[in-house]
Amino acid sequence: MKLRKILSFRNRVVVIVVGVVLGAMSLLYMNDLASRLREKEKHDVALWAHAMERLNRDVLSGTIQVEDPLVDDLISSNNNIPFIITNEKLEVISSHLIPDKIIDHPDRLRRQIDKFTEENIPLQVRFWWTDSHYHIIFYGRSSLLTALYYYPYIQLLVIVVFVLLVFIAFRSSKQDEQNRVWIGLAKETAHQLGTPTSSLLGWIEYLRSQPVDQTAVEEMNKDLAHLMKIVDRFSKIGSETPLMPANINEVVGDSVMYFRKRIPRNVTLDYNGLAIAPVEAHINTALFEWVVENLMKNALDALQGHGAITVHISSNDKQVMVDVKDTGKGIPKGNWKRIFEPGFTTKTRGWGLGLSLSRRIIEEYHQGKIAVVESELGKGTTFRITLKRTLDT
Repeated sequence: MKLRKILSFRNRVVVIVVGVVLGAMSLLYMNDLASRLREKEKHDVALWAHAMERLNRDVLSGTIQVEDPLVDDLISSNNNIPFIITNEKLEVISSHLIPDKIIDHPDRLRRQIDKFTEENIPLQVRFWWTDSHYHIIFYGRSSLLTALYYYPYIQLLVIVVFVLLVFIAFRSSKQDEQNRVWIGLAKETAHQLGTPTSSLLGWIEYLRSQPVDQTAVEEMNKDLAHLMKIVDRFSKIGSETPLMPANINEVVGDSVMYFRKRIPRNVTLDYNGLAIAPVEAHINTALFEWVVENLMKNALDALQGHGAITVHISSNDKQVMVDVKDTGKGIPKGNWKRIFEPGFTTKTRGWGLGLSLSRRIIEEYHQGKIAVVESELGKGTTFRITLKRTLDT
């Protein structure tokens, strides 16, 4: 198993490294391709400028006609490069691939010329009869070259997204594997507890026929019934959990009544649910009781043998809220969310799974919310479960 994990980790690293190396090679190649294309465009524009200069000289000297097919073809071959041609006073003579709104607006024109100047050194086309009159060619990058310049950044983003997705996929597979282990462990625990609980049922029946204190026997029977509930809860982990409409007052009340006889003498447990109108919500009773009991256990641990626990039910038109409040040591605000993370605990003993399972049961199975709504160091904490209320029909 250990060797398999090592190989699996190496495979993941190899996939990521190969992806990064291929991406880096592609980036280098595209960068080289863009550099070569840029040099070619510079050469083409320089050749074009030279042809224009030669054409002006030959036309004015009468060597050739105004229209020379060879020179015209050389000039028109650069139709994918944006340019602005001005005289020595920067007055526009001609332009190509430049919108009229830029040519007709002096400030925008100046910014466009400055941009072209940053991209490429302007070229001068001089007339043969004087050095004081000349044209200036300001030119930028072709659409293809621009795309090649931006492509490496897009590709880099794709590589980052790829690595991130691979990391998330591997992490998710690891979490799924851990979830399967926990589900298997929970079901195996339920299976293993099935035999002793069945045996204890027989012993309870035997004790009922014996001349012993039957009050103690009944309390033992209640504890056994509670143990069987726990076995049922473990068996439900990872399985489909049907939700049924239930009286929240009664479900919470059953848990409160069970705890009330098993808490220290210096701890009081108050509950308002039996004195108010019943409210219903769709729940899985076994799992929901697990959450309520877990919150009361946490409250009892926070009290350290003395104090008060208050379980309070309230509702509005859409929701029902169950608050579990204690007068214990409180929780620092920075830990209000962390206490629901698996493995986080402030206790000297414990795995830090109780509140994590509670959140999963409430939020994933019941589509509700569970959170710390109030806590102050030295004064206590209030947890709240919020569920969608089942309206009366």
